[in-house]
Amino acid sequence: MSVIADAIWAASPSTTRGQPTKLSTDSKGERIAYASNKSIFLRSIDNPSLSKQYTAHTAQTTVARFSPSGYYVASGDVSGSVRVWDCVGEGATKGGRINDVAWDGDSQRIIAVGDGKQRFGHCITADSGNSVGEISGHSSQVNSVSIRQQRPLRAATGSDDKSLVFYHGAPFKFNTSLRGKHTNFVYGVAFSPDGGSLVSVGSDRKIWLYDGRTGEVKGQIGDGEHKGSIFGVSWAKDSKKFVTASADQTVKIWDAEAGKVVQNWRLGDEGVVSIANHQVSVAWPSGRSDGLVISLGLSGDLNYLVQGNPKPVRVVSGHQKNIISIESSDQIGSKADTLWTGSSEGRICSWDVTAGVGVRIDGETHTNYVAGLAATNEGEGRVYSVGWDDALRTMDPSTSTFIGGGTKLAGQPKAVAASGNRVVVATTSGLEVFQDTKQMSQTTTKVEPTTIAAYKDTVAVGSSDGSVDIYTLSSSSSLESKTKITNSTSPVCSLAFSQDGSHLAVGNSSGKIVVFKTTDYSVAIDRWSSHTGRVTSIAWNPEGTLAVSGSLDTNIFVWSVASPEKRAKAANAHKDGVNGVAWIEGGMKIVSAGGDAAVKVWKVEGLS
Repeated sequence: MSVIADAIWAASPSTTRGQPTKLSTDSKGERIAYASNKSIFLRSIDNPSLSKQYTAHTAQTTVARFSPSGYYVASGDVSGSVRVWDCVGEGATKGGRINDVAWDGDSQRIIAVGDGKQRFGHCITADSGNSVGEISGHSSQVNSVSIRQQRPLRAATGSDDKSLVFYHGAPFKFNTSLRGKHTNFVYGVAFSPDGGSLVSVGSDRKIWLYDGRTGEVKGQIGDGEHKGSIFGVSWAKDSKKFVTASADQTVKIWDAEAGKVVQNWRLGDEGVVSIANHQVSVAWPSGRSDGLVISLGLSGDLNYLVQGNPKPVRVVSGHQKNIISIESSDQIGSKADTLWTGSSEGRICSWDVTAGVGVRIDGETHTNYVAGLAATNEGEGRVYSVGWDDALRTMDPSTSTFIGGGTKLAGQPKAVAASGNRVVVATTSGLEVFQDTKQMSQTTTKVEPTTIAAYKDTVAVGSSDGSVDIYTLSSSSSLESKTKITNSTSPVCSLAFSQDGSHLAVGNSSGKIVVFKTTDYSVAIDRWSSHTGRVTSIAWNPEGTLAVSGSLDTNIFVWSVASPEKRAKAANAHKDGVNGVAWIEGGMKIVSAGGDAAVKVWKVEGLS
């Protein structure tokens, strides 16, 4: 038996309000690269469900750039480390945060800029990290860098000191500082593909054009067009037009020679100010014939824009923060292969398992940490969620929307479980039973609950003292104590009934999983103890012959009931820990989610 990686459904780009985010596309216009948490994702533009994850950074990543050849990627993080991958070597700068990276036309030299104690940028070779110039002339952090792709080589940097510095190379040396043009932070600089022009944008909402060879100022265009900070700029492959992205929720295509807007998109509902739709980056992929423009909203949504179309032709959504909870339609026997995930920023997404595409649940969502999800087969199906806004919310899976507002809970929720058409919520103050969002009963517990699971009218509640209380849920929705399991010496973190209800798996904070027979709650298996960290999630396959577990130790294990000594391992499945696991496609595959905000699909081979 083995666990093999099958797919990665990438996290959305990390964004920060009031700061630009960097997007990069390869020379063929097939892939897009961006930073998300401590990872870099390379994602197919035409099929976003196909992606590659780079996890060698140990700090929050900030930027990733494809080399012009398309074979290498240079990425940077907040610690000041620059990594070049899929090539011979790697270079590293010392000091503070990396804000941007640029390649020369030969894919040999890199300029990395950001915030440092003494210098705000470094010029290095991609293969050895040796210095090939000096970035000087700025007195504050540098936000953006661009290198002219033709010889003679030129480079430009834009900074918080309101200036643009022009360099001659190689090796790159200071040539001139262009001050007095921008009146606030310079957020973006870009040479045109033919090297004839240079453009700069910033928080003063101004766009300046320069000669790409000499750095001579050509003039300002579009004064007053953007009503908010301009965070990103990218050229078309013909060097005649460029596109800008702004906090005023707009993306605009400009005719560089005429200085006029030729296409304008406004993201979000008309006339409604939406912070989530601040456009913080934009990329115009070269090598494509469809003229596609990709912009990035503060929410992490990638908007696919095509000239002549007033609205995005596609929006790619996902999670930006660590995914905490997961639920599969397999748990309720649904024929539609759907997955729901909830993350620490309060976002819930619904995933089409077949297509590998996620959409955000619309409506009144949680304001922070989603502690649990539970699906029921009420009507056409319902999904319930609990969050640290102390609310229980209901979703309609068919429309991917929340139904009404939330129901207030008595305390901070720990987890939620479904029992038929009722849900039981474990909170810091006890247990609450709801039916169609109406509270049916409330039970106070002596010890604070930590997790919960249910099978028909049986409810298991794990506690911080290591015990598991078994309740019977009566027809009047009251919880009646049945028995107590006290085998665990550590706090119970996860519980899961097999789908026929014959077994209960109990995972604790020390990494051990014990399986009990539900007929008398005697120990059936106590040999599942390979995790070295807290067991965050357990799920059974439909036949009840295998269980999968995820842990903060970043690993996933698949266990066999028939042969408890056998196990299959997926090591380092998620950076910063695995928070949720589930079975899909009738128990043929596993999905997992974790601290990297990504959802991953795994094939389980050798099941027999």
